[in-house]
Amino acid sequence: MTSVRGKPLTPETKKNLVSIKLYFDRNKFKPKEPSTKRTADALGIGLATVKRVMADYNRDPSLLEQSAKVRGRPSHAVSISHQESVRTFIRNANKKGEYITLATIRNFLKNASGGESFHIATLARTLNRWGFEFGQGTRSQHLKEKDHVIAARQRYIRKKRANRTTLSKVGTIRSEVYLDESYVNKNHSNDFI
Repeated sequence: MTSVRGKPLTPETKKNLVSIKLYFDRNKFKPKEPSTKRTADALGIGLATVKRVMADYNRDPSLLEQSAKVRGRPSHAVSISHQESVRTFIRNANKKGEYITLATIRNFLKNASGGESFHIATLARTLNRWGFEFGQGTRSQHLKEKDHVIAARQRYIRKKRANRTTLSKVGTIRSEVYLDESYVNKNHSNDFI
């Protein structure tokens, strides 16, 4: 049995280590070599690991049952299970034209996950990993007009339709003539509409 360097020992491996060490303590073999060294050689584990596990066993045998704590930074602090709900929340907020910040997303996650709190920087890294980015939204190209201009256009369209319906029945009452384009240029940017 060989262990992988840097990986914690499983409870079964620890139990095997203790039983082998106790076996070597009971049975004295001719070449005088410490039982800890024999155990380390038999299992392919370091001598310090054998001493540490035996110290834990001598202190409290129930420590062998516990799994080792996972060390280091978790790979994803925000669970991937939250991704779809966050994506839906952001899309709905964008459709409504609401302003989105990391604080609003954090509050949404806190309510959705039953009080679980996330750090702002961790949430920012997670959103970046999920493919989101913060940026200034661009407005769609549409005209912004005053109410009297809209009303004038609607009156014009009504008269035009009325002229066309009578045109098919009686003939031309007034012919339509187009003289020039309106005040819209293809080179206008959305900042000046």
